[in-house]
Amino acid sequence: MAEEIMINESNEQQLNNPSTEPIVPAAETSEIINPTSEIKDMEVHHHAHAAHGKKSWKTYFWEFLMLFLAVFCGFLAEYQLEHKIERDREKEYAKALYDEFYADSIVFANKISGRLGKEKDCDYLVSYIRDSSLTNLPRDFYPAYTVVMYLITSYTFEPKDGILNQLKGSGSLRYFKSASLQKLFGEIAVYINNVRDRNDQEYQFFASPIKQFSLKHYDFNWMNELRKTDETGYNMALIARYRTGNTNIKADILNLASFDRSEAINMILFYKQMLVSTRTLAMKDYMTANQKLLQELRKEYHLE
Repeated sequence: MAEEIMINESNEQQLNNPSTEPIVPAAETSEIINPTSEIKDMEVHHHAHAAHGKKSWKTYFWEFLMLFLAVFCGFLAEYQLEHKIERDREKEYAKALYDEFYADSIVFANKISGRLGKEKDCDYLVSYIRDSSLTNLPRDFYPAYTVVMYLITSYTFEPKDGILNQLKGSGSLRYFKSASLQKLFGEIAVYINNVRDRNDQEYQFFASPIKQFSLKHYDFNWMNELRKTDETGYNMALIARYRTGNTNIKADILNLASFDRSEAINMILFYKQMLVSTRTLAMKDYMTANQKLLQELRKEYHLE
């Protein structure tokens, strides 16, 4: 009876206060809340018991294979890149060496021509001094006298090896894999040193006794007057122009009283033999190696 009275009172209150929310019994509230909790519990229960089967050996094998292939392909790509960089550097160095040695071959040809002319001037002076007048000199005497007794550096061949030494110092010659090229590099370095040794010997003889002889008997006024004809020209060109022109610059053998014909002839002949030896031995060996090296570089790297 008491429960019925309470329900009736509650219903009467709802009727008297329609805006008031309905009162839900505790049991019903519990039933509304519990389903959400049960859903969450089911979801948690579902995830907690998700099935994860073990990987088979085939899966592991394929994963390993794919990883191995990826690493291997990366290694190959890096190797190919390094190989290309080294090959490009090799070609670049080969071109630089080729240009240097090719330029040397052109200079060499000009020096050989000049030295052959100097050797002929030696023969002319020896022939003239032996039995001709030393007081009334012909027009051809002083050009030959100047070439033999005064000019030396204009006829000296200095081989270039700057790039070769750079590559040696930096270890970059390792880029050249050709055994024949490596051999030629070694040979031409030896021949360059031989040429320089011969140049030193020629210079030492020129410094003494030729220089002392020239200071005593050579008329430097002749060269001074020759330079006035063209102050921009260099010595060899001035002498070549003088020989083909009509200008006549007078000059004498100074201190003629102390001029010894035999001594002068012997000195000139010895100097000529030095010139010939340098040309036919050291310079010839260098030029042979130079041509072989240029030919090998052209063949190996298709240079022109």
